[in-house]
Parts: sequence; structure tokens; C-alpha cells
Amino acid sequence: MRFLKWRLRTILFHHKEEMYQENTGTVKSPNKKRSKKCLFDKIDDLDRNALRQKVHSFWLKKELPTIDKILEAVNDDPALPNYKRTTLYTIIKKLDFVFIKRKRCSVLTEREDLLVWRQNYIDDIRKYREEGRTVYYLDETWVNAGDCVEKLWVDKTIHSKHDAFNRGLTTDATNPTGTGKRLIVLHIGSHKGFLEGGLLCFLSKKNSGDYHDEMNGDHFHEWFQSIIPCLEPNSIIVMDNAPYHSVRTEKIPTSSSKKDEILLWLKSKGVVIDRPMFKPQLLSKVREIKSKYTSYVVDNLAKGAGHTVLRLPPYHCELNPIELAWAMVKTHVKQNNTSYKIDDVRVILNSAIERVISENWQNFIQHVIKEEEKMTEVDRNMDEIIDNLEPCVLTITGETSDSSDF
Repeated sequence: MRFLKWRLRTILFHHKEEMYQENTGTVKSPNKKRSKKCLFDKIDDLDRNALRQKVHSFWLKKELPTIDKILEAVNDDPALPNYKRTTLYTIIKKLDFVFIKRKRCSVLTEREDLLVWRQNYIDDIRKYREEGRTVYYLDETWVNAGDCVEKLWVDKTIHSKHDAFNRGLTTDATNPTGTGKRLIVLHIGSHKGFLEGGLLCFLSKKNSGDYHDEMNGDHFHEWFQSIIPCLEPNSIIVMDNAPYHSVRTEKIPTSSSKKDEILLWLKSKGVVIDRPMFKPQLLSKVREIKSKYTSYVVDNLAKGAGHTVLRLPPYHCELNPIELAWAMVKTHVKQNNTSYKIDDVRVILNSAIERVISENWQNFIQHVIKEEEKMTEVDRNMDEIIDNLEPCVLTITGETSDSSDF
């Protein structure tokens, strides 16, 4: 019977193909290719951050991290997935770590521009706190209709389904099998708590694994403009470097730009092109001056109202106290979600946000300050140890090295 059904589907498919050929002269495969997710995209921000912390833990102990040491530490941690050596190596490269080859060892450190970003961020945030300026932290997250506490209560006195039935109980799990609909949530807060009127919550329309796909520059800018009047004067606004946070006011030419576009942009900036140039030469001119014209829509909106935007370095969510606030909110939602209906979840979400008071926020910020101090110690140890290592002519970065070397 199964063979007959399969055969019938095959005949119908080829019949449709022949009809399509007769009408158009071409045949198009009905199968759609699904774009494969990159390995790095399959792990969430929390796991990425945890991997970075594993590497930092060696520097805190003033011990040189190697890929084998990190692999052992990661696979021994029950909170993290188990990785193969090559898989972990690939992910580590994506996190902007690089290997520096020395005569006797290979040292795992971070890319220079990321180190500078982190060090400058910590210096700036400390300075702003000392100046007494109010620091606001914003971030996006999500809540699923099916979010619930994963642990189940077990009654060991129940011996069978028949016994449970007689006692008016059930042996089936009541939790939903899927996550259901999703709410995208955006908020901002300071040491005084979540900002009143700062909540943006809407129903997800995409079936995507990444909630960032729901946001865009226009959506975010509209919300950002609405909360600016609610901020205290001369405030600092901390955010990550998500694409919709960093929409540029002006498009600057890149290697994908046409040569005519690059020429037009350079001339609009007063650059004199007095001889024929190849595209790489023009792009070199762009790089020389682009820092003067790199600005972001959000930064300009904040600056116009007397505020300053400060961006977190990539994969450093532990430096944002709102992440701890989200953890508190989601725990409350999971513990009180019994209907698994999105409208009920929205009500629970609003209640959970109200429960995160200023005292909680102050504790979260104190925790982040300790993380900043830890980062400073990591950078100090890294700086001293690498500086005292025997130099080697060869420096191997994560992009060009072979994992077998480590």
C-alpha cells in the first residue's frame, strides 16, 4: 500500500513537470533550499558569554589559556553543552579571540580592537558614575506563551494510572509541548528601577529563533524618541551594538559599493581625485576620512536632547544589569504561567516588571560593577603576562591558524 501511494505521488509529480515544460519550456524544482544556520548562530548570547568567561577565568588565575584547557573546563560544566575540539575552536574564533604564537606556547587572547573597546567602555562608565550622571540601561528580550517551570512535582505514592484515576489525579504533564506565540519586549531602567512608560511589548510575527529579527531601525527609533523626554537631564544611555541600534545617518561606501558611488561620495566630501584610480585606491581614501562622517541616528537623537549613548562591547551581556532584571521577570512569568495563552502571559509579564523595584536594580548594578572590576583584572593580567612572554616573529590569528597547532 505504501509503495502504491509513493508510486502515485511520483506519477502526479512527473505529470505536473511535463505540463509545466509544455507551457514554459522550463522546469523548476519544487523543493526549496533551506539556508543552513551557522554553528555560531545556534548558541545563544548566554552561552557565548559563558564561553568568554571560561577563557577569562584562566587569566584571572594568571594561567595561560589553551584550547585544550578551555575544552576541558567547558565540557566539565553541566550548564554548558559538550563540544568537540574543532567545534569549540570555531566558536572561540567567532567570539573574536585570537591565538598569539610564542616560542614555547600559543596564548589565547582577544582581538586588539575588542580589548580597546572593553577598556574604553569601563573607563567611560566609571567616569560618568563619578560625575553623578544617571546611567540608563536598555535591552530587548522575549517571552513565550509556553514558558513554564520545567521541574515537575512527583508523587511517589502513585503506583499506576488506575491508582491515580481513583484518587482524582493525572499522570500526564500539563506543560505545553511547544513554546507557542512570542512577545518581544523592550525596556529601559536605571538605579531607580524600570523607567515608567518605557515598556514596548508586541506580538512576534516571525517564526524565527532569534528575537532580534523582529526589530528594525525604524521601530527602535520610534520607541527611542518616545522615551527621551522621560530621561533625567544629561543622562548616559547604555545599549549593545545590535544592528538596529547602530543605523548610520549616512551610508559610507564599502568594498561592495560601485566605483562610481565611491567616487561621488569622495567628491561630496571635498576629496580631490586628480588622476585615474582603481577601486582599492579609492576605498583607501574612504578609510582615511570615514571616521569624520561615521555617526548614528540614535546617538544624534540622544545628543540633541543632551544625553550620551555608550555602547557595550560585543558578547559582554554581563556588563548590562538589565539582563539580571530580565532573569527575575522571566522567572516570575514561568512560575505563574498556567494557561499558556499569550494574553494571560502579557498580564503576568506586566506584573513581573512591576515587581522589579529600585532596590533590585541597585543590587544588579552593584553586581555589574564587580564584573567590571573583574574585567579590569583580566585585562591587567593579560597585559602583564603577554608582555613578559618570549617574543616570536610569527603571530597567528583565529582567522588564519590551523586548529591542529593548538
